[in-house]
Amino acid sequence: MALFQKKDKYIRINPNRSMKNVKHVDPEVPDELFAKCPNCKHMIYQKDLGAEKICPKCSYSFRISAKERLAITADENSFAEMFTDLKTRDPLHFPGYQEKLKAAQEKTGLDEAVVTGVAEFHGQKAALAIMDSNFIMASMGTVVGEKITRLFEYAAAKKLPIVIFTASGGARMQEGIMSLMQMAKVSAAVKRHSNAGLFYLTVLTDPTTGGVTASFAMEGDIILAEPQTLIGFAGRRVIETTVRETLPDDFQKAEFLLEHGFVDAIVKRTEMRKTIAKLLAFHGGSK
Repeated sequence: MALFQKKDKYIRINPNRSMKNVKHVDPEVPDELFAKCPNCKHMIYQKDLGAEKICPKCSYSFRISAKERLAITADENSFAEMFTDLKTRDPLHFPGYQEKLKAAQEKTGLDEAVVTGVAEFHGQKAALAIMDSNFIMASMGTVVGEKITRLFEYAAAKKLPIVIFTASGGARMQEGIMSLMQMAKVSAAVKRHSNAGLFYLTVLTDPTTGGVTASFAMEGDIILAEPQTLIGFAGRRVIETTVRETLPDDFQKAEFLLEHGFVDAIVKRTEMRKTIAKLLAFHGGSK
């Protein structure tokens, strides 16, 4: 006899049948409904994250795209993108690199791992760069370095402060030594901008590692970070093998770096626009 019956199909349960071999099937739940916090491991209803995508349990800031960050940080309709004509090449003819680039471009809607231009923060005008970890982990290739260098040169010529949101796995191995050269090139542009007496603000987001950390990410006049951000140069195992010591669990977290003087302040996303605007105004901001 049917215990449950629908219009066109029904389920029959035989009371004499053993349930030992019957497989349990979990109901399908769309992936977009819930997210797991990488920091505290709690499952969170997506709507509870809000537009800023902040964990309500531990305040961890989820990784977001450059477009999402622009929407919650800069003034509405104030951003003018620049240097979109640069095309990434394959100098080493690295196997599969062109396919990887194309896949990243289709996935993110971006040409490269950094978006550059000019924007305003509560009316304070500044040059702006946002790195997007969804694009090959925002690795620093020749075009990333060139766009950031040109942004510094433009900011120096126009007497503008500059704000950069960093997020990177480091130099892009598919471009070999050319990617490593970007560290020196961007750092030279940072120095020229500084010599002009202009303000440079960096905001470290999760993760900021490798050659980006070793160059322009840590060269800001003021360095901010989001809560629980991973910040470092080499990986834990490499460092522990080199120094032959066991390191603290949080030694590459923003809070640890703040305690040891490598970061000036940790700022939540909900306070980021206001904080940036205040710093720009304090350091002779432009309207």
